[in-house]
Amino acid sequence: MRSVALDNLHTGESMEAVYWADGDYIPDVLDAVNVHLRDFRTGDVHAIDPRLLDLLDAVNARLETKARFQVISGYRSAATNAMLRERSEEVAKKSFHMSGMAIDVRLPEVELSRLHNAALSLDLGGVGYYPESNFVHMDVGPQRCWQGA
Repeated sequence: MRSVALDNLHTGESMEAVYWADGDYIPDVLDAVNVHLRDFRTGDVHAIDPRLLDLLDAVNARLETKARFQVISGYRSAATNAMLRERSEEVAKKSFHMSGMAIDVRLPEVELSRLHNAALSLDLGGVGYYPESNFVHMDVGPQRCWQGA
């Protein structure tokens, strides 16, 4: 069994569910995750890559916690991404957020540096460390790492 626990900081919504059991993903739970991680600015819903949930589950296992991830950003529409790019040079033009393959999170019970190191240690995709903004970016794209503000 694999589970996910999320608190969306922008919508105030929380969810906790088993998303994988008996050797397969659970479609109804994946649908709920898609809604939970929607673009909160536009309301647009997009399929979230299930490997992103596997990454979060693996991070929790590495940290030996079942803490809820506080979600800063999940899916982003192209319009939202463009607006954020106008405000910050740190927003990628072809962000994996736009394809449901990235998430920006923190864990309230875990130091940000420990979360960052746990994500890096898995070698499962991109990991961005934003200590001033207090979040870690994780994606299931190519393996790479960087530090932002």
